[in-house]
Amino acid sequence: QVQLVESGGGLVQAGGSLRLSCAASGRTFSRYAMGWFRQAPGKEREFVAGISWSGNNTYYAISVKGRFIISRVNAKNTVYLQMNSLKPEDTAVYYCAAGASSYGLGSPGSRYDYWGQGTQVTVSS
Repeated sequence: QVQLVESGGGLVQAGGSLRLSCAASGRTFSRYAMGWFRQAPGKEREFVAGISWSGNNTYYAISVKGRFIISRVNAKNTVYLQMNSLKPEDTAVYYCAAGASSYGLGSPGSRYDYWGQGTQVTVSS
């Protein structure tokens, strides 16, 4: 069973930065793509960023491209989301997700089978 634990959420002013972390356990982390999703109140969950198993490929939603950076350290079984120039519209619960297939790319269309509990990010104006 895969377990994902997010941390790093909080309250920040517009223009500020936060770094989310997701620690994974339960299978060989380095073989699977990882992703970050978010869900704002009253809205559907949406893809934010994804990274391939090797870390060589990254994908971003248009709304965060140029502001957010996804990365991973396989030796630590951890994936990160560096969020810069935050906007009030980035306010949401952010979820870490693990890809379903080994050696996946982490693209927006990839299947993610495991999810963390979520961490709240609130950006004040």
